[in-house]
Parts: sequence; C-alpha cells; structure tokens
Amino acid sequence: MSEIGPTLREARMRARIDVSEIEAKTKIRAKYLRALENEEWSLLPGPTYIKSFLRTYAQALGLDGRAIVEEYRARYEGPEHERRELRHPPGRRAGRGASERAPLPRGYVIGGVLLALILLLVLIGSLNGSSEQQRPSGARAAARGGHSAAGGRRAARSASALATTRTSTQSAATPFVTLALRPSARVWVCLLGDGKRLIPGAILTPEEGAEGNGAEGRRYRARHFKIDLGDSHVVLLIDGKPHPVPASAEPIGYAISAGEVKRLAPSQRPTCG
Repeated sequence: MSEIGPTLREARMRARIDVSEIEAKTKIRAKYLRALENEEWSLLPGPTYIKSFLRTYAQALGLDGRAIVEEYRARYEGPEHERRELRHPPGRRAGRGASERAPLPRGYVIGGVLLALILLLVLIGSLNGSSEQQRPSGARAAARGGHSAAGGRRAARSASALATTRTSTQSAATPFVTLALRPSARVWVCLLGDGKRLIPGAILTPEEGAEGNGAEGRRYRARHFKIDLGDSHVVLLIDGKPHPVPASAEPIGYAISAGEVKRLAPSQRPTCG
C-alpha cells in the first residue's frame, strides 16, 4: 500500500470534497484531518485516537478503514514501539507529581500495622525487664508470673482487635453504580468497568443512544468505571441522573464510582487501542 496520508488526500481530492465537509460528516476536527493527511502523528491525541480517526476518515471516503488501520499498525506499532511502551508504560511517565502516585495496597497497610504492634509489644517488654532488674530478687519472682499473664492478655486483645478491624474493612462492600450514555452527536467512547472493557473504543451516534437502543439501552453496572470521550457530545446517566459533560473539543476522561465523578488527567485516561 502507498503512504497512508497521501492515500487519504488523493481519495478526498478525487471525490472533490473539502476538509470542512469531512469535518462536518465525521465530527473530527479539521486540524486532525490535515494531520492525518500529512502523517503528522505527533499533532494527534494518541495512538488510540489516530486509529479511530483513520478508520472513520477512510470509511467516509469510501476506503477500507480496516486496511488503513492495519497499515498504520504495521508501520508505527512494530516491535520497537512495543519496547518503548514497556520502557515508559502508561501512568508511569517521568515528571508525574506525587499527587498522581497510586495508593499503597491494603496488604502493605495491614503489614505496617502488624509490624508497629509487634514493635510496641517488644518495647513494653523491654521496659518491664528494666523495671524487674531494679527490684529485689524476691519481688521480681513474685511479679514475673503476673507480668507474663498480663502480657499474654494484652497480646490476645490486640490480635483480636486487629482481626475485628480487618473483618469490618473487608465486609464493607463498595456499592454498584449504573451508567448509561446519551450521545447528542457522533462521539468516540472507550469505557472500562471494574477493569473490564465494556465499549472497546467505538463511535456512538444519537440514534444508538436513544431510549431502548444502543449505549443507553445497554445500561452498565460496576463498582468503578473509567471512561474516555473524544469530545463532549454526550450526557452521562449515572444511577439514572444526567451528568452533562462540559463543552470541550478535546478528549476528556472520568473516573466514576458511588457518589463521585472525577475528571482524569490525560495520562490517567483508559485506552482501548
């Protein structure tokens, strides 16, 4: 196949179609269409959007969108690209602030509590030993049994309290959230629910989001959602309540859980490439 950009440009010129007409038809901004024709990949939001835009643009011109995307993958997502991704995985890029670091796993927190408890018991034992050395031998012998029993009871109470806390934490199940989408125009969507890919990077239309059809007809249920939108032409229905997306011509992402809708930084948005 010839170069990707010239193929798109020549097909458009043969059809005598202006870039503005393609922009109105595909809802892809004109500057991105020109970047595709010039193969200026760095001007586009990322590989996932590039492949989606290429497929949509090619289909609008009557070309084989899948073949165009496969050509892009063969040229720009080869082994060297995979090695770069391994060296710089998403969400671990240099320069990220401390506020974006992932929280410690629960196991580390529980382990830290246990270690602090053991150190506290050792410290108490050391203090008791020092007190015993300062007492007469008869008093030490009389008190040794009492200290041993008291230390055992304290350890048993601490272990019981820790087990109760762990059980209470694990039993507090995170509530589920119901999510549906209502597009007002063509919009690209990538949706993950509890880590599972629910909408694998597809363009939804208002017809697909009508009541009883498409994305709104298929309501999704999960404890945590992550969504990436190509633009703001969509309303999120969270537990049946509409949540409008602020006007934006750029991609926008959210993390959604019970009682919380949080906008994501570009590096935190999910990918469906």
